[in-house]
Amino acid sequence: MTLSFKILFKEFYHLLRDPNHREFLRLASRYGQKPRYQSQIVQFLQYRIQVADCFSFLWQFREIFAEEVYYFQSSANSPVIYDCGANVGVSCLYFKHIYPQAIIKAFEADPKVAALLAQNVASNGFKDVMIIDKAVWKENTTIAFTSEGADGGSVLTGTPSMQIPAIRLKDYLEAEQGIDLLKMDIEGAETDVLLDCRDSLGNVKHLFVEYHAYVGQPQRLGEMLTLMQQAGFRYFIKTEADRTRPFVNRVNKSTPHMDLQLNIFAYRS
Repeated sequence: MTLSFKILFKEFYHLLRDPNHREFLRLASRYGQKPRYQSQIVQFLQYRIQVADCFSFLWQFREIFAEEVYYFQSSANSPVIYDCGANVGVSCLYFKHIYPQAIIKAFEADPKVAALLAQNVASNGFKDVMIIDKAVWKENTTIAFTSEGADGGSVLTGTPSMQIPAIRLKDYLEAEQGIDLLKMDIEGAETDVLLDCRDSLGNVKHLFVEYHAYVGQPQRLGEMLTLMQQAGFRYFIKTEADRTRPFVNRVNKSTPHMDLQLNIFAYRS
């Protein structure tokens, strides 16, 4: 069964739901058979961007624009958004779509992907988007990085392919009076970074974390949830890598290096 057919079959029932699901169906039909890890110009809605990998883009669009997992409400005309792991900028486009005057700091560790991010932000005419082409980490340093070529680059897993600069996120958070949304999708570094920021989350209203647990490494979900509770958040957890019969199927075929991947949405009462 081809990728396009799988997507078309799964998404068919969404056709009557809303325009963005119909747009996803169109994108899947057009770009679903493109080779992996090849740059491509993609047009969707009113936007035109260059992506590093069509497969990754399709699932980003589905999650971000069709499912709207990052949607939040703010009373501010110019909400402050920290986009850690911005990739090629689909999330930035969405944030500007719902809040045109948003002030965004977009962090992307992979140099090639960060270049596409900057290009896409500029070509779509967005203002008040600061690109920080460095890894989000717990200290200002240089760190080993594994580039996956799409949206899976990491400072914690894989065989390092380069050294890149890293920033201490805590310093940035403490310089802000308030942050409406802190989005963190940094491929395994999230627990270390947030533990370093545990005393600096008081001005964060909404926190999204994509949590990863890698085979052969300790699972630290308990630390993450305890930190959120101590910081005054309530949270909702959604699995991103479900599997049947988990006592037997201890990893996912699509991500055999991980045995747990969750989306955690934290917010204040």
